[in-house]
Amino acid sequence: MSSHQSALPDAVRDFLAEAEEIVDDLGTQLADLSDMAEKGAWDPDLVNAIFRNAHSLKGVAGMFGFTKISEVAHHTENLLDRLRLGKVSLSADMLDMLFSSVELLATLLRACSDGTTEQHSSAVNAFVASIDKSLNPPEVASNPALIEQLDLPETVLNALTEYEEYRLRENCLKGHRIFIVHSSFDLDTFDQGLTRLSDLLKGVGEVISTLPSVGENMETCIDFDLLFGTGCTQEELLKILEHLDVSLVYAGTVNREEQVAMPEVLKTSRLIPEPPDNLQNKSKNEPAFEVTAANKGEEQSVKSMSPTVRVDICKLDELMNIVGELVLAHSSIATIANRMRIEGFSRMAIDLTKAAKGLERRLSDLQKGVMDIRMIPVGQLYEKMSRVVRKISREQGKKIDLRFFGAETELDKLIAEDIADPVMHIIRNAVDHGIESPEIRIAAGKHENGTVRLSSFQKGNHVVLEIEDDGGGIDLEKIKQKALSKGLITDASVMSDREVLDLIFLPGFSTADKITDVSGRGVGMDVVRNNIAAVSGMVDIETWPGKGSRFTIVLPITLAIIKALIIYCAGRTFAVPITSVVESLILEPSDIKTVEGKEVINMRQQTLALLRLENLFRIERTGSIPPEQYVVIVGVAEKRLGLVVDDLLGQQDIVIKPLGVALKSLRGISGAADLGDQRTILVLDAGEIISETMRFVGA
Repeated sequence: MSSHQSALPDAVRDFLAEAEEIVDDLGTQLADLSDMAEKGAWDPDLVNAIFRNAHSLKGVAGMFGFTKISEVAHHTENLLDRLRLGKVSLSADMLDMLFSSVELLATLLRACSDGTTEQHSSAVNAFVASIDKSLNPPEVASNPALIEQLDLPETVLNALTEYEEYRLRENCLKGHRIFIVHSSFDLDTFDQGLTRLSDLLKGVGEVISTLPSVGENMETCIDFDLLFGTGCTQEELLKILEHLDVSLVYAGTVNREEQVAMPEVLKTSRLIPEPPDNLQNKSKNEPAFEVTAANKGEEQSVKSMSPTVRVDICKLDELMNIVGELVLAHSSIATIANRMRIEGFSRMAIDLTKAAKGLERRLSDLQKGVMDIRMIPVGQLYEKMSRVVRKISREQGKKIDLRFFGAETELDKLIAEDIADPVMHIIRNAVDHGIESPEIRIAAGKHENGTVRLSSFQKGNHVVLEIEDDGGGIDLEKIKQKALSKGLITDASVMSDREVLDLIFLPGFSTADKITDVSGRGVGMDVVRNNIAAVSGMVDIETWPGKGSRFTIVLPITLAIIKALIIYCAGRTFAVPITSVVESLILEPSDIKTVEGKEVINMRQQTLALLRLENLFRIERTGSIPPEQYVVIVGVAEKRLGLVVDDLLGQQDIVIKPLGVALKSLRGISGAADLGDQRTILVLDAGEIISETMRFVGA
């Protein structure tokens, strides 16, 4: 959290969190609306929901004095109001403007958090001007005579809002039949009954308006008239409503020959499919649902309906740090108990060991609980990606099917935030340079719609993200030519495909022929790898000419408190996250072979490359190599590497702390940890070590 963010009042931080949720909902709803528009029809209820979200954001932003957010939300609301009233059409330009408003709102929220709102004044002014221009097009012609042809009761017509009149005309234009469904509900349970009836009707048409009505028994019942448009015939609708205590009091279309006034009740039964036996003998005025204490007139509860609490992730970080310190304190207690047993204090040592074991169990439960709170489904990340893909595909005239798999896979909130931009970059590249234009795809015998698959799944203590496209693949020859022209390599003929693909991750490397707003495949991929490595993850590439490419990102589930293997080499102590350790074994000197000047061993019919830590970190030994050494086999995804160390000191829970700016550039180190005995050691990043050394060890 920045210094400005930490200085914000709690109420403002709560507003920013709530506003971010609203903007995320807006983005998801607009994506759904875009999908509907492509199919030629859209749900008016969805447009209403988007309109309400924009209205809510305008209100809360104005309350807290964020005038720029309120202004953008207000103009977006006006645009949506025109859209839902049919005064502007849902065109591609209109969708672009709505998506742009969501992007601008998200930018302004980040600016409010960072205190840089004024830097975006020109963007706000430009957006407002474009909205004002779009609000004054030639209005879509309406036909009020259609409603007059229905011959609806004056009481109904006078009660309709402008929006409801528009929806009524739209249903008439579609040739739908118009009905008025009269319903009567017990006062105690009318909200449940009305919701059930509305949901049932929405399944076969559109509820245009819900109007209060006068019934026979106003003391115990409340009546409603639902103005309803549907493609169903009168007989079909009666069949659908046969189990409900409702009546049709009007049925008609713009064709007068089909209009029928129906004041009498046509179908009658209770508002449940099959009434229980104990309700069969109830009179019409008795409630069909169980009456709660609140319904009987007792004081109603004011407690929240939602069991969830919004918590700042920084508070969870602080709590996790406290748990980490407790873990270290437990480690110290266990060490003291062991020393006491060695020195002869057996009775006290036994009691202290028992207490330490009990503390360990409770700490484990506490640690698991805090970690569970930090976990979020990867699906939250997916929703943001879908908006980007739709925007880029529209800009470039490409047709993209974005498919998600494994949205329920959980990942630490901070890790998810840190990898959002790298994943976004890979997806943008896939759409921009991976997927071909519809014309090229058709000529190649492919479907004109390109596919980008974003999938995630848990594998052991890691989460694997895969971004795959069915485009043209990565041109390896083009990469070689670029590398040669830049002087990065001298002879491409001796390079394997894997080594060629690794060139993409070099700083500033790009195969793009021209710079675009989206960026070319390879541009900034060094930043992508570094950001993923910063959370102890790694990225791998596979490509198939003419068929597509796949980027695989392997991440730890959490970086909070982890179990680590403590190792000793050349007078230095290191920690290796146990999630990266495949196995360990004693190294027999006779087992070591040399391949192209590199040390390897044969393990279960497979060649395993060895790496000596003192060589990696250029540590000078003060003594001789011990006669017995160990190999710690680390692995990420399918890659394996053997780290040669002098000794294994056991496992321990550690809390990884960042190294700071001065040591941030150290390769192969993910952070530092305190062992609880006043010693601070470095934590190895197995993924980065494998990525950095594999190309040189010939594995």
